[in-house]
Amino acid sequence: MAGRTTGVRGTPPAGPGAAPDGTDAPGRRPPLLRELLLVGGLFLVYKLGRLLANGHETRAFHNADRVWDAERALRLPGEGAVQQLLLHGGEPLIRIANTYYAAVHFPATIAFLAWLYWRRPAHYLWSRRVLALLTGAALALHILLPLAPPRMLAAAGLVDTARVYGPSVYGAAPEADSMANQFAAMPSLHFGWALMVAIGLIAASRSRLSRWWLLHPALTLFVIVGTANHYWFDALAAALLLGLALLVVPPPVGRAAASAAPPALPRRRSAGDVVPAGVPR
Repeated sequence: MAGRTTGVRGTPPAGPGAAPDGTDAPGRRPPLLRELLLVGGLFLVYKLGRLLANGHETRAFHNADRVWDAERALRLPGEGAVQQLLLHGGEPLIRIANTYYAAVHFPATIAFLAWLYWRRPAHYLWSRRVLALLTGAALALHILLPLAPPRMLAAAGLVDTARVYGPSVYGAAPEADSMANQFAAMPSLHFGWALMVAIGLIAASRSRLSRWWLLHPALTLFVIVGTANHYWFDALAAALLLGLALLVVPPPVGRAAASAAPPALPRRRSAGDVVPAGVPR
């Protein structure tokens, strides 16, 4: 009687979506339930980690003074110049910016991962790993380097647009905010995630029009600085961490990358391409 089909010397064959060695096969979707649990678990770890970083207000304001002085020493444009552009647009524009900061960050990233999961599985695995590494590194930096945002820094002279105009995702008393750590300004995961969303979509679609996705991190940068939630250095730190994560996590290659590209259309033959009968080709 024939026995059960096996892989290598008695090991059961890999299931759908897995390579013979048990890892995820290129171009195959990993199990949905596993991914939901994994992404949800990473989100909970991120939230709990940010709460663990609370309680360092004195260090956070000291670090804020150092960041502000360093930016001025490097002659970076003041965050106030960006906020003035926002305030000049009037209250409706300010509310739109506050809403963008509060409501786009997580949904855009989730929609990005969901689209890649269904349409570009190999790029989904790559992007998820990069985002996980970026978020873990950012969480470590939040704990090691608590930083008060510019809206709290008296020397900055900036307006807390979310508190004044709304909507706001933060509590009125930062030290008692049980929902978020307001002293975790560096790096800015708003910008880091937005930049990875753009990079991931450009890599997965390989279209000239896909470069328009860079507007997402550009607009995010304008919003986080204009609303006084982040310094320039926060976005720079996020970009550097993302660059390191992209170096560590290899992108999809070979068949997996080819499956993400749209099929090439056959080239239309012109009159000059016609070869008369009997002529050697």
